Amino acid sequence: MEVGFSRISILRSFILALLLLALPIIATAQTGNNPNSIITFAVIGDTGTGDEAQLAVARQMVRQREQTPFDFVIMLGDNIYETGDERLIKPRFEEPYKDLLAAGVKFYAALGNHDIIKGLKFQTNYPNFNMGGRRYYNFTKAPNENNENLLEFFALDSNLMTSEQLKWLDESLSASKARWKIAFSHHSIYSSARMHSPYVKLRAQLEPLYVKHGVSAVFSGHSHCYERVKPQKGVHYFTEGASGEIKRKTLDRRNPLFAAGEDGVNSFLIVQVSENEMKVEAISADGKLIDSYTINRPVK
Repeated sequence: MEVGFSRISILRSFILALLLLALPIIATAQTGNNPNSIITFAVIGDTGTGDEAQLAVARQMVRQREQTPFDFVIMLGDNIYETGDERLIKPRFEEPYKDLLAAGVKFYAALGNHDIIKGLKFQTNYPNFNMGGRRYYNFTKAPNENNENLLEFFALDSNLMTSEQLKWLDESLSASKARWKIAFSHHSIYSSARMHSPYVKLRAQLEPLYVKHGVSAVFSGHSHCYERVKPQKGVHYFTEGASGEIKRKTLDRRNPLFAAGEDGVNSFLIVQVSENEMKVEAISADGKLIDSYTINRPVK
């Protein structure tokens, strides 16, 4: 009897040890923190200067990628100053981001007001901007084959918001099966920056579609700063126009829209998206954390 009891005790201890080892795996699965279920990307805007400010941001993006790997970048326009000229693509895009391009990082561009002066045809067809010859387009990203509809992006041309583009956006958002819908374009429809007047007509065109179809976040540039405004009708708006150019003291921090921002240093964003949350971090060219904000996806 003593021998049998000893064997049972050993067996129970072995089973208990296995359970303890499995606890971290179980906890990860329950909380949804499995890194394989997260999509990470970077956001840059108003970049194409070719000067030291752009280069400093690019270098910091490479460093950040070592800590928080990302496979793609969305670009918020004014990709090549001053006129979008094809001749400047090497010093103002390919050279600054050569390490990221060599690592296979993909860039998805939106058109800025400077880009369309001379670079419309070139930029929409330039392979490294992944626009497919279109002024506006959409694409999806998935962390694995089991979650093919986690994230869908809608790149807009806010320079020319035609009825055709609005119809396309309405239909594309309606057809989307993505858990998260993200729009990005050059012009901000909500901003406290003094650099530009509010784009109220563009807001009247786009905001109803964002609200109607459950767009979670909108990223824009144009104002040369970083800003997060207070959520508007359930939609979260971010301005990142300081990845090359910067306009100091442009933010009106007393504006009721203002939630957080920085107009004293150049910056970029790192965004991590899982099933239930989206974490947006603004990072300065010297690697300091400017802002961190988490959007929780509403449960339907």
